[in-house]
Amino acid sequence: MESIIEYLENKTILVTGVTGFLGKIFVEKILRLQPNIGKLFLLLRASDPNTALHRLHSEVIDKDLFRVIKEKHGTTMHTFISEKVIPVAGDIRLENFGVTNMDLLNDMRRQVDVVVSSAATTKFDERYDMAFATNTLAVRHIRGFVNECTNIKLLLHVSTAYVSAGERSGIVLETSLKMGATLNGKNDLDIEEEKKVIQERHRQLVFERANEEAISSTMKDFGIQRAKLHGWPNTYVFSKAMGEMLLLEEGLRPDVSVVILRPTIVGSTYREPFPGWIEGVKTIDGFIAAYGKGRTTCFLADPFIVLDIVPADMVINAMIVAMVAHTNKPNSKTIYHVGSSTSNPITISSLGNIISNYFAKHPLISQQGNPIIVTSKITYLTSMSSFNRYMVIRYVIPLKGLKYANMIFGGAFNAWYLDADRKLNIILRLADLFKPYVLTTIIYDDANLNKLLSSARKSVKVETQTCSFDVKSVNWEDYFMNIHIPGLVKYAIK
Repeated sequence: MESIIEYLENKTILVTGVTGFLGKIFVEKILRLQPNIGKLFLLLRASDPNTALHRLHSEVIDKDLFRVIKEKHGTTMHTFISEKVIPVAGDIRLENFGVTNMDLLNDMRRQVDVVVSSAATTKFDERYDMAFATNTLAVRHIRGFVNECTNIKLLLHVSTAYVSAGERSGIVLETSLKMGATLNGKNDLDIEEEKKVIQERHRQLVFERANEEAISSTMKDFGIQRAKLHGWPNTYVFSKAMGEMLLLEEGLRPDVSVVILRPTIVGSTYREPFPGWIEGVKTIDGFIAAYGKGRTTCFLADPFIVLDIVPADMVINAMIVAMVAHTNKPNSKTIYHVGSSTSNPITISSLGNIISNYFAKHPLISQQGNPIIVTSKITYLTSMSSFNRYMVIRYVIPLKGLKYANMIFGGAFNAWYLDADRKLNIILRLADLFKPYVLTTIIYDDANLNKLLSSARKSVKVETQTCSFDVKSVNWEDYFMNIHIPGLVKYAIK
């Protein structure tokens, strides 16, 4: 393996999804690690170059994430960015990414050495038509662009570890998904058929003169239904799984190496560019924030289950080292799980103890200026039935009385009540979406990733400290107490 610094020098990389959490961290790392990068073509969803440029600065460069680079370059920062970064107005859901400037498109085709595909919609219950267009069909447009490039060496596609897990317990290997194979083995998956049923469902809603809100709600539910039909728990992982199938099974030219990176739950940065940077409240962070604000002391979770978490900068470092390792390996197709459940597991109960200890020592401050005192004990609801009982006691009885509670205890939740109470409906929906990740024991094998790490360490040229992704080095108590939760409070909860 050659030096990472030398590898990146004069390289030209096309990156999609740069306004996303991982996308902007990747861009920052490349610019900081190798200022002599050739060019970064950054595809941003925009209708024109000015809008793309505005999004680049307001949603990427102007973020606190880039403060180390700004401190380094000072007054020359604007010149540096304008020389190295080219914002491209377009949309991955369109052929040729919707780029209408043919001179620009041809420049990209001639110059790009590596494509990093990280664009995605990550909502578990995204509208099915939108998730399918972005996470599945867009892969064809990426493949089409790669096939037109002159000097392309590598396509790195960012997926998610959960594409191959479903709701089954056990060990998940770093293996590819076969075209048409389902996780439950009950139905043959046909991606073209999924495209047709989406179009038909949308046409039907338009024919029925449904308003936009009704269309959006129906298409969200439809995505969950189709995902569960084939064994996936939600629309996000289902659409990403189909995207992987298209990438590996359809006509990508054989001289291009393909790397699929599957991160698990991505946390805040561990070390670079500084510890604790995060954007938004994601997955487990919603539960951490709710507990810290004193809104709940109960979690739907099996406390003995391993929760697979990996710091964001380690994901980025694994991406960069994989690029170095797999460039010039024609026709290679490799999958990496980037997570911790095999190499450095932490249980939900251990994390719960850390969370309660943190907020006991560092309480959040209420709007009235008072510290929010949290209870020291977290209660774990280890099944949907126990969660339902909790919801009855917490919400239904105080609001609606015992007669509704009796109806619910006797069977399913009363449909009228769910329709009438939006807050409860949202909570129940979230519980249903998250239950596969907190009630099922899934271990993500990382043998391929460990081989990559070992290979990098054996090479005297590779700067392994500069791009470390050894999750075994993470002390989880220190990470959550001193890095992740403080970062969450500062950048997301605010």
